[in-house]
Amino acid sequence: GLYMSRCSEVNSSGNKSESVEMVWSDDFEGDDLNSDKWTPITGDGCPENCGFGNNELQYYSNQPQNVTVSDGTLKITAYKDSVNEQSYTSAKLVSRAKGDWKYGRIEVKAKLPEGKGTWPAIWMLPTLDRKMKWPLDGEIDIMEHVGYNQGMVYGTIHTKKYNHIEGTQKSDSIYLEDASEVFHVYGLDWDQEKMVWSVDGKEYLTITKDNEDYKGWPFDQEYHLILNLAVGGNWGGKYGVDDSIWPQTMEIDYVNVYQKQ
Repeated sequence: GLYMSRCSEVNSSGNKSESVEMVWSDDFEGDDLNSDKWTPITGDGCPENCGFGNNELQYYSNQPQNVTVSDGTLKITAYKDSVNEQSYTSAKLVSRAKGDWKYGRIEVKAKLPEGKGTWPAIWMLPTLDRKMKWPLDGEIDIMEHVGYNQGMVYGTIHTKKYNHIEGTQKSDSIYLEDASEVFHVYGLDWDQEKMVWSVDGKEYLTITKDNEDYKGWPFDQEYHLILNLAVGGNWGGKYGVDDSIWPQTMEIDYVNVYQKQ
């Protein structure tokens, strides 16, 4: 692919740079979610962290209507649940302990849902052997989209020093007119010096480590991937939730992870 062809670039010292290899991938062939790669999270975050700390409205389930693998793609679908007037079902998949990386290039080819109240995300959290302290231990948002601002996709980090609670998060966005009509490749290049966000290879955000300590750069440790579609919440539901749009789906064609060898 595009990325592999760049492996033999000559670096500034005149030597060939390290080769890059795919170390983990899922192209969602077959009819079932690969349980060697993904764990579905179930529940609503209660009692400890109701609505996952963002007042989200969905209950995450692992039932087939919410997590479907068919025709070569993964579909994460949110439904307005007729059983409970207020509730929605959706899904959240994590690669923790099944796909954990320190540095690399992550590429996720996805097509996004649309409509007010949808909040899909492709993101990463650290794989720790203790309870995570947020935002101290870091969060990497490769792609977030809120349906009330159709087509604007965001890349962001959250750390102790830079986070949305204090309004100091480091973030940028890029506008994609057809984000919900066609697939785009959401990419993150991450090494010990910097992170670069891209869509279809077009870079739109670079964050460098510079002289930051752990409070500004907790990213020199293993992280895992999270795919989810939230409903409502502090950001996704900022202007309410359109009851007429459900079900809505985030569809994923593949996840590829490359590392320098």
